[in-house]
Amino acid sequence: MPDLRYKPQPPQKTEIPRPKRGEGQWAFGYTEPLNKNEQSKKDDDPLNVRDRILHIYSKRGFDSIDPSDLRGRFRWMGLYTQRKPGIDGGKTAILDEEELDDRYFMMRVRSDGALLSPAAVRALGEIGRDYARDTADVTDRENIQYHWIRVEDVPAIWEKLDEAGLSSLEACGDSPRPFLGSPVAGVAVDEIIDGTPALEEIKRRYLGDPRFSNFPRKFKTALTGHPGHDVSPETNDVSFVGTVHPEHGPGFDVWVGGGLSTNPMLAAKLGVWIPLDEVADVWEGVAGIFRDYGYRRLRSRARLKFLVADWGVEKFREVLENEYLGKPLVSNPSPPPPTGHRDHIGVHEQKDGNFYVGVAPTAGRVSGTLLIQLADLLEEHGASGARLTPYQKIVILGVAPDKVEPLIDALDLIGLSARPSNWRRNTMACTGIEFCKLAIVDTKERARKLVAELEKRFPDLDTPITVNVNGCPNACARTQVADIGLKGQLVLDDNGRQVEGFQVHLGGATGLQANFGRKLRAHKVTSAGLDDYISALVVNYLADRTDGESFTTWVARAEEELLRGDKVLGDEPLLEPVP
Repeated sequence: MPDLRYKPQPPQKTEIPRPKRGEGQWAFGYTEPLNKNEQSKKDDDPLNVRDRILHIYSKRGFDSIDPSDLRGRFRWMGLYTQRKPGIDGGKTAILDEEELDDRYFMMRVRSDGALLSPAAVRALGEIGRDYARDTADVTDRENIQYHWIRVEDVPAIWEKLDEAGLSSLEACGDSPRPFLGSPVAGVAVDEIIDGTPALEEIKRRYLGDPRFSNFPRKFKTALTGHPGHDVSPETNDVSFVGTVHPEHGPGFDVWVGGGLSTNPMLAAKLGVWIPLDEVADVWEGVAGIFRDYGYRRLRSRARLKFLVADWGVEKFREVLENEYLGKPLVSNPSPPPPTGHRDHIGVHEQKDGNFYVGVAPTAGRVSGTLLIQLADLLEEHGASGARLTPYQKIVILGVAPDKVEPLIDALDLIGLSARPSNWRRNTMACTGIEFCKLAIVDTKERARKLVAELEKRFPDLDTPITVNVNGCPNACARTQVADIGLKGQLVLDDNGRQVEGFQVHLGGATGLQANFGRKLRAHKVTSAGLDDYISALVVNYLADRTDGESFTTWVARAEEELLRGDKVLGDEPLLEPVP
């Protein structure tokens, strides 16, 4: 086998025409800040705010915080001010940020695909219980997210996180956001390659590094060696996806430029093969391109996806090889897409003969107390630990065969089901108006009620239908790649009143049928009417589908009146709630 180790060569400049209008690209000399965000980062590296939190703000309180830190640099420490209670969604886009600010913070703690020991799970639970009014959510970035955090308590929280080997560093901001890793890395029977060492190396080298603390916008990373592509690689800025080269064996393809929000784009596939020990080098190269060539003039065009779309994948690869790696990458066909997303819910055998157990909290909502209870069960049943998933779920690893059923029974008692309904298993929701300053509608509670109602109406649903609920257009819950994606907005009810509601996206998917959901012209649904609308939609699908036809395939061909729910096929009594 040839020597494939990274051997940097003198960089060769790729011929890229200087743009006629400056987009704030550093590589072309446009280094003067073009908006307040860029000015703030130039004034002071956001990483420096940590010391001010520790030594000034936590001692003097909320009113001592400099506004440029409060609404800017705090994000690099995983801290956002949360939404002041009582402000309705109609005011989200009208009020200034300081009017929306509460005196409490949301805090994100990154897991980066790591196995959380029982002690780490306990520490996360105790932080929620003691400092966050018992809140805790599992996010689709594999984070634990808290609310009601006081700045005075941040040093104590950080100390507890440090002891558990965890951190909130760069969990937000224009930074290397928390990494997504396969929840079953190292244990899955069908795994192509365990990418854990590569994620650990990226984190060791680059997290907290000032060279990578000032991107044009957020920079999202995903890595999986699992054939199920279980980290939504199509929707990340850079993804490393397990593949096999006919001569060199297992390694990774590189995908770049994925992202959703108001201009959704699926990642472009480079069609390469890189070995495990070069993943961190390639990550640095892709991150360097984004830092140096990314658009900084307009925040709305500052994600990597816009640069990839403008350059094309061939030019992107050329710049990566010539200017950042100093060598060509090995070409290799991109791995085949899976037939559906792999969430790892349920009981599965590991390669070592033990089992892993995936459980589904409803829409990611847990609590500090529940995490402490989970830690108790991990210890009691001798499990290795737990990982968080990109679908707001939890996977418990290293369970001995004779401990599986007792563990499942105990998990049921605390509300974590390893055998959930298809609705509970396949519904996600973002933070929503309860705490988020960008949100327009309620999401978490609405999703919980929706799941409970659909479980009554369709208790034996025989096929997965994903429902992703988002409180605004930013698509944190990946609305465009769900079977039923719900984007929060204010709509008019039958009486002409403005109420909470959703724009509907139908038939989105990742994997084999990767596409963005179909939007029907002027089709919106009120939050109050959501249960009946989705019920009508499901009735129509079940009545009209062909054998084995997925919801995504059906949506692509279905008549519009069936998708709008204007016409209902089959058993209309299903629309009545079951007592």
